[in-house]
Amino acid sequence: MKLRKRIKRIEEVLGHHFAEEHLIVSALTHPSAAEGKAVSASYERLEFLGDSILGAMIAADLYDRYPAMDEGQLSMLKIALVSGEMLSEVAGELGIGELILFGESEKGTGARGMRSALENVYEALVGALYEDAGWDVAHEFVVRTLHPRITPELGLRVVPPKSRLQEHIQRDYRVGPTYKLEGETGPAHSPTFTSVVLVEGRRVGRGSGSTKKESQANAAADALMRMGYEQGPDGPMEPLQDVEHSEGEA
Repeated sequence: MKLRKRIKRIEEVLGHHFAEEHLIVSALTHPSAAEGKAVSASYERLEFLGDSILGAMIAADLYDRYPAMDEGQLSMLKIALVSGEMLSEVAGELGIGELILFGESEKGTGARGMRSALENVYEALVGALYEDAGWDVAHEFVVRTLHPRITPELGLRVVPPKSRLQEHIQRDYRVGPTYKLEGETGPAHSPTFTSVVLVEGRRVGRGSGSTKKESQANAAADALMRMGYEQGPDGPMEPLQDVEHSEGEA
């Protein structure tokens, strides 16, 4: 599909005509199609912006919508609503998948990485709308596409491992876990990331994945079992022995 047709289609989906067309092009561009170009050529920067804006919008909307819910209930509902599973599902139903610009190295790989790409592009589109037209226009898109999914029961879905670990660590240690990228292997268009999760400077879990988010989620799941909060399929797991100082944590 030619670029002009993609732009027209996504503007129809968003219900907004972009004054700054480069924003929508970047929001649809997978990093594999932007190798060797400026960092703004792919959706990654807009995804970062959109992720924060989306979280703030949903938090405010839920706060107003459910005045009787406590902090924990609101948090679980927000987590479920902005989860990768939810965002990729919504983006897929909007037909966004066929509009994403993939590089040659990524073409022909089928569904591999499509879920994370859909999630990332949804967030990037929120960021692009905000940059081009402001909060209200971006919020209208979020209300139209995500609000129909809101039910009080949504927060009862399985809570992601990072959120489960966060709850345990804050309760028991009065601090939050931190995540650090430990390594990256493989070709640029299909890397494998390895992350560790730390509590008070100590490595408590390690995980790998095709995205940084996935590697962090797997590290959190590993920590939950190694710290004894959850039972692994093969029984208790030994804790990690190495220690990481606070410098370089992220």
